[in-house]
Amino acid sequence: MGAANAHYYATRDPLGAAGDFTTAPEISQMFGELIGAWAADLWTRAGRPAVAWVELGPGRGTLGADALRVMARAGLTPPVHLVETSPTLRRAQTERMPGATFHDSPETLPADVPLLVVANEFFDALPIRQLVRRGATWHERLVACQDTLFLPVAGKEVPRTIIPAHLADAPPGSIIETSPAGVAVMAGLAARVTAQGGAVLAIDYGYEGPAVGDTLQAVRAHAFANPFEAPGEQDLTAHVDFATLALVARASGAAVAGPVGQGAFLTALGIDARAAALGDRVAPDRARLVEEMGELFKVLSIRHADWPEPVGFA
Repeated sequence: MGAANAHYYATRDPLGAAGDFTTAPEISQMFGELIGAWAADLWTRAGRPAVAWVELGPGRGTLGADALRVMARAGLTPPVHLVETSPTLRRAQTERMPGATFHDSPETLPADVPLLVVANEFFDALPIRQLVRRGATWHERLVACQDTLFLPVAGKEVPRTIIPAHLADAPPGSIIETSPAGVAVMAGLAARVTAQGGAVLAIDYGYEGPAVGDTLQAVRAHAFANPFEAPGEQDLTAHVDFATLALVARASGAAVAGPVGQGAFLTALGIDARAAALGDRVAPDRARLVEEMGELFKVLSIRHADWPEPVGFA
């Protein structure tokens, strides 16, 4: 999954009508504007310190451009740091956020100021591992290649002790997913904000686990596809386990808010008032963000324990 997505994102702009999928910032300017208002409010109540703005996987840079425009009105004009490896997307991000500093990973982000980090639809694209139950035992699910066909297969048995107790006796064929890569990123971010100050806002589709279920999926030309076909030519994602990310953040010393549904979060931030100001033309966009995506997409925030509690999580 990691190798396939690395090739996929490095070789194309996957967004928009001509691409494979559309994200919330591309649906409406309201999304990025409200994220910017959220960040500006938190920064103001934290005492208006010097900070850095960070995005993980910024897409075309649409969210950042909309957010920075709103933040500037509140007096917040931070240096911009983007974690992005795709040359194609870096060019698009530079057009919308000139002067941004690029990073291949979060490890090289600034270490001397608080960070305001946004990760919108970032964690879902990180590689996962799957465990599948066969008979009375659990096995890691692997990928085999037969001629040119990729297939999921059961690998070696794993110790029962690594299976969450409430899932250990799930029916044969059940699948449990984990994301060591996602856990590592969240642990690193939590350590950063705990040491430096600041906050992280993670927005993605997901659930509160651990739970049983196979959520690995591929999207191509705005339709679902077989994830084992055409590796590197379609977007591979999996639902994010927000409960595990929250647990990791707390273990690293960060304060946690959420997760809450995206619909409730945007409503609390004032999307209805913003939609009314923009007029009837944005009503379908508001419905997509709040109603269609409102429950499946969730929002989690972590922050330094001394920073104020962010809005949107009541």
